[in-house]
Amino acid sequence: QVQLVESGGGLVQAGGSLRLSCAASGTSFRTYNMGWYRQAPGKERELVARIRSDRGTSYVDSVKGRFTISRDNARNTVYLQMNSLKPEDTAVYYCNTVPVVWSSWGQGTQVTVSS
Repeated sequence: QVQLVESGGGLVQAGGSLRLSCAASGTSFRTYNMGWYRQAPGKERELVARIRSDRGTSYVDSVKGRFTISRDNARNTVYLQMNSLKPEDTAVYYCNTVPVVWSSWGQGTQVTVSS
């Protein structure tokens, strides 16, 4: 059973930064494409950043130039560095494979950006 544990969220003012971490256990994720997803209140979950097994990355337009996704296969951990945060980035952030193959989502980590 794969377990995902996200951490690093918090309350930050607009323009601030946070670094999120997601640790996976129960499998070796080096062969998977991994992604960070977010879900804001009343909205559907969306994929915001993806990193392939070959470390190629892609981002949704709204976070390009501000967010950076990275991975440490030795630690089974994926990161999301978020800079220049905006109030519209407020959401619960989750990680999972891209496309989603692990049915067990983690608890997520709350990011709240105040204006």
